[in-house]
This record gives sequence, C-alpha cells and structure tokens, in this order.
Amino acid sequence: MTPVNIAGLRIGRGDARQRDLTGVRLCGLAIAAFVGLAGGLAMATAARADPARGMAVSVVKAKRECFKDVVRVTGAITPKEQLQVRPAVQGARVADILIENGDSVSEGEVLARLARPERSNVPSSALTVQAPADGTVGRIMTQIGAIVSAAGPPMFLIIVDGEFELQVQVPSTRIGKLKVGQLAQVDVTGVGEIDGEVRTISPEINVKTQTGEARIAISPNPSTEKHLRMGTFGRATVEVGASCGTSVPLSAVLYGPLGPVVQVVRENRIETRPVPIGLLSGGSIEIKQGLKEGDLVVRRAGTFLREGDRVRPFLQEDGATASR
Repeated sequence: MTPVNIAGLRIGRGDARQRDLTGVRLCGLAIAAFVGLAGGLAMATAARADPARGMAVSVVKAKRECFKDVVRVTGAITPKEQLQVRPAVQGARVADILIENGDSVSEGEVLARLARPERSNVPSSALTVQAPADGTVGRIMTQIGAIVSAAGPPMFLIIVDGEFELQVQVPSTRIGKLKVGQLAQVDVTGVGEIDGEVRTISPEINVKTQTGEARIAISPNPSTEKHLRMGTFGRATVEVGASCGTSVPLSAVLYGPLGPVVQVVRENRIETRPVPIGLLSGGSIEIKQGLKEGDLVVRRAGTFLREGDRVRPFLQEDGATASR
C-alpha cells in the first residue's frame, strides 16, 4: 500500500526512507548535545573543586631593602657674603672704571678713579676706589661720567672670596629634618652638579607660604666656578636619614578607606592586610609592619580581588607557580 500524508497526497517509498534517516540524525544530535552539556557541567564542577585552579595573578616576594630619606628643595644662587663699595668723597665724577663684572680682585686693588671735584682739596688717595676684600666683582652699578658720593648708592658689589650658596625655601613639614652640616648635592642650571653643605637654617616659618629659609654652601671646582651667576636657578638634594626594612613595589599597595593595604597570597587564597608605609625609593615602598621577607604579594593590587578569593600565583622572576 502506498503511504499517504495528512493532506491526502501520495508519498513515494523513497521519501519515506529519507524521513526515517532524518529522524535518526536528529535523535543523534540531541544525544550528542546532552552528552556535551553533561561533560561541561562535570568539568566546571571539577574546576571549582580543584584547589589548584583560580584566577592567575602575578606575585612578588617581599624583600629587605634600605631606603634613603631625602629633602628636595629649589632656590637661587646668591653670594655667601657681599660688600657694597662706595667712594670716600662727596660729589665726585667717575673718570675711569678698571674692572669688569665677574673679575677676581684682591683687597686694596683699584676699581675706579674719580675726577677731583671743583674747589676741593681732598687728598689724591680719596680719588681712587679700592676693593675692600678679596673676591669677585658681582655687579658694577655706575658708569664713567656719573656723579658718585659716600652717601649715595654703591658703585660696586664685591662677592667676598667669590663664594656662593643656594638660598632655598623648605616646606614647614620637612625643614625639621635639616641640620647644619648635612651634605647636599646641588644641581645648578647651566653648570651641573656641585657638592654642597647645609650652612644655615632659619628658625622662622613664613605664615603665608609655610616655608622656611635655608642656605646651602656650595664648593664649585675651577671648571664650574666661573660659570656661577647670582640669581641662577638651582635644585638641591639633602640626605637626612636612612631606614632598612621590608619593601614591595609601589603598585602592590592599594589605598582605601582604612589606609594602605597589600594583598598577600597564602595557601592560594587572598589575604588583605593593612600596612603602615614608610620611605620611597624608585619604584619600591617601605612596609613598616604587617609583612615579612618572603611573603607573596600581588604585584598589582586591585579591587578585582577580594578577601578569601582562590588564586593561582605566578612569580614573574622565574615564571614558576608559587604557593604558600
């Protein structure tokens, strides 16, 4: 008998066989899908149960490191001591100037000659202007033909012994760290690095700027001394102390409402520990308490990890898995 579909149309035997094969294929696909789903669930369950699994995180070992406590300040080059030079007569005209800015002079050396004022009987020695001390001509403040006087403005500024220093303003929060005699490294614009030493520290703090003044004596060598100029900008670094202790990378410290914390990996789980921090050095930070040397710390702390999370720690130094 020839098969008939529900619409009353005849169906050939070949078509019936084709429908039987299609049904078999669909059944096979359904069974395969079920098996795959069951396998995936089993694998997920195994992953959760396997203590070696979890988020992969890069860790570093806390290490012992020594840190330097430094005070960094900026300021301008100024003479350590300078003298103003005036004539000994009143109302004399400048006849000749014998020096230039930056010249080295000796005590008693003639700097300028003056013309004798009319109807004056001043001695000839009063018509020469001399250097009051050994040093460097810091500034010429007159010119030929100008009228000068003992009571008038100075003619010259002499930097005694040619000694300069860096005059700096120190924040009130750091000035207490400075002490007279501490060594400094001074970097002068256009000159380079020069050795220095803290010479004076002001006992007064400016109410508006909350800074105090300090002066750092500098010791230029012959190749840099001639390039120093009053008013030149400079920076100084003063080492005021040192501390040795446990350190971690700066990126390992997370700052939250309770202060700085680090994320320690212990037995493949995250422990969040509050830690007091100390000095900085390059890319490292001192941890005063809460960590010991060798503890595994998440290199880049973040909120994506929480207390108790299971992780797979990896030491970046050797790429090997590490667990505690």
